[in-house]
Amino acid sequence: MFASNATVSLPKDAKGRLFLDRDGVLFRYVLDFLRHGRLVLPENFYERERLRAEAEHFKLCKMIKNLDSSSGGASAAAIKSPGCSLLPNSNHNQNHRGSMFSLTMPQSPSSAEFLARMAFVTVGYRGTFFGNMGHAEVKDVKFRKLSRILIHGKVAVCREVFGDTLNESRDPDRGANDRYSSRFFLKHNHLEQAFDQLGMAGFRMVCGCASGTNSSYETPKPGSDNEENKWQHYNEYVFNRT
Repeated sequence: MFASNATVSLPKDAKGRLFLDRDGVLFRYVLDFLRHGRLVLPENFYERERLRAEAEHFKLCKMIKNLDSSSGGASAAAIKSPGCSLLPNSNHNQNHRGSMFSLTMPQSPSSAEFLARMAFVTVGYRGTFFGNMGHAEVKDVKFRKLSRILIHGKVAVCREVFGDTLNESRDPDRGANDRYSSRFFLKHNHLEQAFDQLGMAGFRMVCGCASGTNSSYETPKPGSDNEENKWQHYNEYVFNRT
């Protein structure tokens, strides 16, 4: 695909970067497989067929075999995958001629793998709620309003989960992966999008807390919305992956 003699040329964007018209969410699992050489999927992952289609597109035969074996699919399915030429296992036991290929079955993770995967991420945000509040003249009815979604955790894990949506501009010690930071925030204000990203990376929420920051009834500053100030709150949610 990226070779100089490739028959199909990939399109490029305005900055000259290669453009792959594929599923961006599923592509993270393709990248993880290329990095580590093994398939690691979140618990209760329901898109194996779609991920298999991605593996077929990129001609990742080993990834296809891992998907088939972990889901109990027949190895014959891998034979039909375009671009994959799987060779019979020459050391296969002659008493089991019904199976042409040797598939790598998933094994229980070692303690090192468990420690490498285990992580905590804390998501925090300050927001407010503002509706009509009995004022009929208020036409622009606002609901949940978030100022910023904060991310705390190990740098490598935060980069893995949130990718390009992670803003590291306020982190003074940029660069190293094996450290922790509480200076990250997201480039968007969609709380459910952050939850989706964590869920797809195998995280589950373990606890949450909330506090109200009801302001006093002093004279509001010019330009400020006193109704919004009354409903300000700060929430934090802790996510864990094992």
